[in-house]
Amino acid sequence: MNLRLNTLAKMVDENTRLADIGTDHAYLPIELVKEGKINFAIASDIAAGPLQNAKDDIQEAGLQDKIETRLGAGLETIKHEDKIDTVVIAGMGGKLMSQILEDADQNGFKFKNLVLEPNIGEAGVRIWLMNHNYKILDEDLIAEAGHTYELIKAELVKEKASLTEEEIFFGPFILKEKNPVFYQKWQGQLNYYKKLLVNLNKARQKDNERIEQVKRNIELIEGELND
Repeated sequence: MNLRLNTLAKMVDENTRLADIGTDHAYLPIELVKEGKINFAIASDIAAGPLQNAKDDIQEAGLQDKIETRLGAGLETIKHEDKIDTVVIAGMGGKLMSQILEDADQNGFKFKNLVLEPNIGEAGVRIWLMNHNYKILDEDLIAEAGHTYELIKAELVKEKASLTEEEIFFGPFILKEKNPVFYQKWQGQLNYYKKLLVNLNKARQKDNERIEQVKRNIELIEGELND
């Protein structure tokens, strides 16, 4: 497994019943079962091709009695009787990820732990977690193959765990650690937002709300990079 999947695997608690949504060859559940960290997993995907790849890999590993494959969208493949307590969703946009979690929530599904890796729109995911009583327990910011990834582990709690504007934007644990990848990622984002601001100001019809949001993003990033 690569660094991203290994880091996600470390965030999964022992002896949990896992659902890997949008599974990638079922690499994650296979590794976790092989390690003896978990005994049951559902590997789910919306597309038949990737799910068949997962099936083949599970069979090759001889783990078809411990890892089930299911075809379907998001968390629609999960039933209450599965008693899933940990959901992993990785490698999709934050907006789609939040929608998948929201749809499940509307259908009465609450999961003890969520392990998430949105590849864009991370702040929106943190807002969803905060508004649905999930407390962020751990985060990691890694770089691999020219991309940066934010990984988030959250736990369902009784009371809302509020986050500041900065914590929503950067991630509470990522902000505390500020590892070298943090500076690499946010320097790149700062350059992006500065160019975007120039283009937004050149537009014939100005989107003032978007301009103000981009200005605020620049302020936040500069504040943390110069801190």
